[in-house]
Amino acid sequence: MQLSILMPVYNEAERVAEALKQALAVRYPCEIEIVVVDDGSTDETPGILARMDDARLRVVTHPRNAGKGAAIRTAVDSARGEYMVILDADLEYDPQDIPKLLAPVLEGHATVVYGNRTFGSHSAYSFWYVVGNRGVTTAANVLFNTYIADLETCFKLMPVELYRSLDIRSRGFGMEAEVTGKLLRRRIRPYDVPITYRARGRAEGKKITWRNGIEALWILGRERARRRPGVVPAQTLADR
Repeated sequence: MQLSILMPVYNEAERVAEALKQALAVRYPCEIEIVVVDDGSTDETPGILARMDDARLRVVTHPRNAGKGAAIRTAVDSARGEYMVILDADLEYDPQDIPKLLAPVLEGHATVVYGNRTFGSHSAYSFWYVVGNRGVTTAANVLFNTYIADLETCFKLMPVELYRSLDIRSRGFGMEAEVTGKLLRRRIRPYDVPITYRARGRAEGKKITWRNGIEALWILGRERARRRPGVVPAQTLADR
């Protein structure tokens, strides 16, 4: 199996080199590639990426910023692996946890694995950030009658072809809710694996806001209202 690690990057000159160094240093249980999408960065990020030299690394560039969802869509289109996982360049997530996500797949216990962040005073951006995250996750559990622990986690590991079939349209952070809503609508329940996490603050470039939480709730409601794939409308059956 080959794993495609997808890294959306936007103005991460201070962190992207270290993020890639950490990801490339991990001992993975399978072959990997890292697909970096420079989402229209206007700082020194493009020059830093141009100087990176590793056969496992490929860089794709957007001419202008299009949002995280759009960057992941481009990365998925370029992915060559059978499985994929998203890794942000902000150093909030530890790539050493990726083999933990792979373990249930390699052991045949899961197809989709989510990294479950354990928030604490040393790792959470703020009280309201954690409450908002848990509120969105609780909404998904209620709407789809399931129990997942962390909807907004960046660490979502799944088959590349499955992600492509979801046809994610959200261009920004709403893609996290759309991915989860579409998986749950198909009755695909993610396997949770605990991971480490260190949130950065606004001064360090934290971009997500309460508006993203409202957007996530709207997306989850929209996906819950849609018919499950493969369900034939009653009127169609009557016409046969």
